[in-house]
Amino acid sequence: MDWRDEGVLLAMRPHGETAAIIEVLTASHGRHAGVVRGGASRKLAATLQPGTGLQLEWRARLDDHIGTFTVEPVRSRAHLMEDRIALAGLLSACALLRLALPEREPHPELWTVSLALFDALGASGWPGAYVRWELRLLEELGFGLDLSACAVTGATKGLAFVSPKSGRAVTREAAGNWTDRLLPLPAALLSEGPFSPAAVVEGLTLTGFFLDRGLRPILQDRPLPEARSRLLDLLGRQAGKDPVMSRL
Repeated sequence: MDWRDEGVLLAMRPHGETAAIIEVLTASHGRHAGVVRGGASRKLAATLQPGTGLQLEWRARLDDHIGTFTVEPVRSRAHLMEDRIALAGLLSACALLRLALPEREPHPELWTVSLALFDALGASGWPGAYVRWELRLLEELGFGLDLSACAVTGATKGLAFVSPKSGRAVTREAAGNWTDRLLPLPAALLSEGPFSPAAVVEGLTLTGFFLDRGLRPILQDRPLPEARSRLLDLLGRQAGKDPVMSRL
């Protein structure tokens, strides 16, 4: 068995004295793991970093074997090492993809938007792109939110909250005295407009709530990855306030 594909490295861990096991998100084969011979060497270890774009060749005797990868780097994202918040965004996205996606299940649309996010990290406005990416991840996992109309009145304007039970939007008028039981909905999520730092934190609080709830069974009741908590903490400090629900 063998195939060739394009991928982005999500994680690497040593395997024996000289090899490494890597996990990648690929264009056509989903999240996939394999052994890289010599992957623990100084030369390859510098290449096998989260976010690195790779050309991959996978081989195995049988399809259900872990198999081996031959890798060729095609895109380095080492420049993010100089931007700790963008680096935190990269590590958070890699951790979520690694934990949330079933192995070897193709997600071509998520691959496309994830690659776009990795390319945007560090550029102007990337935190807003990250929030939209988490919203897209929720859809891909089957936990998508319905932000098209108010769950109570059907109105499409004035949407300001999301119900934590249904994942549907609610207008400020319909929320009434129940606002303290609802999750704030950043207006930027309803348009293509820019996110303020505070809206980014609100957006991540919203997506984090539903990611946490949806993934708890998969994570055996553990919280979302620490890498995401660190990102939320850094962005919350940037916004000048403590992030709500920082445990997410």
